[in-house]
Amino acid sequence: MFGRWACLRNELENGFLSDYELIYWSVPFRGQFVRAVLAFAGRSWTETNDSSISKLMSGPVSAMPVPFMGPPVLIDKKADFAIAEMPAIVLYLGETLNLLPASPPLRALTFKIVNDANDVIDEMSLNGGRDMWTETRWQEYISRLEKWMTLWEETGKRHGLSSDTGFLLGGEQPGIADVITATLWTTLADRFSKVDAVLQGTAPMTAALSRRISALPPLAELAARAHRDYGDAYCGGEIGASMAAVLNA
Repeated sequence: MFGRWACLRNELENGFLSDYELIYWSVPFRGQFVRAVLAFAGRSWTETNDSSISKLMSGPVSAMPVPFMGPPVLIDKKADFAIAEMPAIVLYLGETLNLLPASPPLRALTFKIVNDANDVIDEMSLNGGRDMWTETRWQEYISRLEKWMTLWEETGKRHGLSSDTGFLLGGEQPGIADVITATLWTTLADRFSKVDAVLQGTAPMTAALSRRISALPPLAELAARAHRDYGDAYCGGEIGASMAAVLNA
């Protein structure tokens, strides 16, 4: 059984008790959104090492904390509950940590943003490395990436966002939509100069918002930790190497 006792063992090995256990590879990519929401909420977590993840995935589904095809998986140890899939994890954290907007329309828009971000990173990794980046493929993709960025720009514009102030869905405080936005665009832009150039030229308000939110102390610390722990890596394998080779000037 992978539940509480396995989490406790991981905590003892890491030297502290935490609120959550995150099962994700030692790269940013999809798991960084979960890390960012946890950091923004001031929650602590430990992470499972890559070899343990491989062992869990190759074992029987009955031994999994929740049936899943691939990480991320989040285990809420106090609730003794596990959930997989990044958007579902963010929904769970938003609901249980009171991070979601009060109105149904803004809640729906928040998860539209989460799912858009999930779609963008699928495309940026060419559907998990089904293909590899080439300069030709990148040039063909730029117009689609620009359209994705304009979705964020127009959403912010409709809710009073400017280059200097405001949040993606309005309001007086940043929310999950802002954290997801900042994590998506700054993690990509910091690692791939060509993405950064397109973002600055296409969605300057989104770029500015992303930098403002990423400068919040818990998110700045998380970004620094990611660079310290993962270097310039974004996602693993051949697709990660392909992105690094083609998407930097």
